[in-house]
Amino acid sequence: MQYLEQLLFIIVLGVAIYFFVQKIKKIRRNIFLGKEEKVSDNKPERWKTMARVALGQSKMVVRPVAGIMHIIIYIGFVLINIEVLEIMIDGVFGTHRALSFLGPVYDAAIGFFEILAALVFIACVVFLGRRFIAKIPRFHSPEMKGWATADATYILVIEMILMVALLKMNAVDQVLQAKGADHYIAAGSFPVSHFLTGFFTNFEIPTLIVFERVFWWFHILGILFFLNYVPYSKHLHIFLAFPNTWYSRLQPAGEFANMPEITNEVNLMLDPSKADPDMPPPEKFGANDVTDLGWTSIMGAYACTECGRCTSSCPANITGKKLSPRKVMMDTRDRAEELGKAKDEHGADYHDGKSLHDLISQEELLACTTCNACVEACPININPLEIIYQMRQYQTLEKSVMPTEWAMMNSNIENNQAPWQFSPSDRANWTKEI
Repeated sequence: MQYLEQLLFIIVLGVAIYFFVQKIKKIRRNIFLGKEEKVSDNKPERWKTMARVALGQSKMVVRPVAGIMHIIIYIGFVLINIEVLEIMIDGVFGTHRALSFLGPVYDAAIGFFEILAALVFIACVVFLGRRFIAKIPRFHSPEMKGWATADATYILVIEMILMVALLKMNAVDQVLQAKGADHYIAAGSFPVSHFLTGFFTNFEIPTLIVFERVFWWFHILGILFFLNYVPYSKHLHIFLAFPNTWYSRLQPAGEFANMPEITNEVNLMLDPSKADPDMPPPEKFGANDVTDLGWTSIMGAYACTECGRCTSSCPANITGKKLSPRKVMMDTRDRAEELGKAKDEHGADYHDGKSLHDLISQEELLACTTCNACVEACPININPLEIIYQMRQYQTLEKSVMPTEWAMMNSNIENNQAPWQFSPSDRANWTKEI
């Protein structure tokens, strides 16, 4: 019977890992639908940024309540997975509490994990309360209707269920230890689950073993289910926050990348000696679809946790305009998913003829003031502005779609080398009255 259980566990574990890897491969493919970018400069600074922002959660605590609760869940997720590792070792080799040879260190670790499990449960309750009782506005924006809110709820509820299953498993385990059941060695410290033992003390050992096995399987199957749910949800940020912060831009916030083709055209007009007459014309200006964005922008879309800090900090959104930087990232991710599925069906070279502009309107793009508030607010340095800016470049330079005031200014710059509608030769006329 024990060997059958081991075999079943190995099969379930293998299937879960297989489907997880397949989904991650598709996400990786979707991310690299974007244009190639070489981002490897100043590696020491990039490591420091990742350690400070992703590992150290430095931008989360700007909002203390959410920040502290998130840190609890974050630490709990990382450390409790050590116990999950032990459960997997037990499942494969048929052992029980395989790491118990660590003695007092093991006892202290299990006790600490239980305290973390209780804190994670409390933090999830707080987050649900903030979302559905306090009804914080950023959780109820138009883009959060439907799946986005359901996904956030599922994640919190699943985490709560997993923590309860872990504590119940430990509660039954310590009762079995106290009763001297075979295979259940006395190991671990149980400061939280100790309060649950009263529900199980009156049962006989065979019944308790059934309970322990049910809770054990429920917990590990829940973990494996959650593992495969994560790539379909906003919780993917637990993996992508680290590379996203490593690859985040280090340049000053207000610095935009020059387009060498346009710089060359300006030089041809103003100073031909600095121009390159052999520079080929660009294939396209700006971004029409996700394939025109850099791959780091698409990775940022997948890393987005939909917390809404960007949108709640956006002056355009605050003043009632349609722009929501969070929606820009969600739409970019949805478009990458849509195009990736189309390529799965029709081949790698297929394009469905749709565009990112089908999801993000001109009204949204023009509302952006390029103030960088969204970039500053993001806990993991996602950059919605980069996507907005490139989409505006496409509309302006490829489609000549722009407000009348922009068109007049551009025409004046082209003809008069200044935003004003008078000849360059008259530019100094104002000085005659001085």
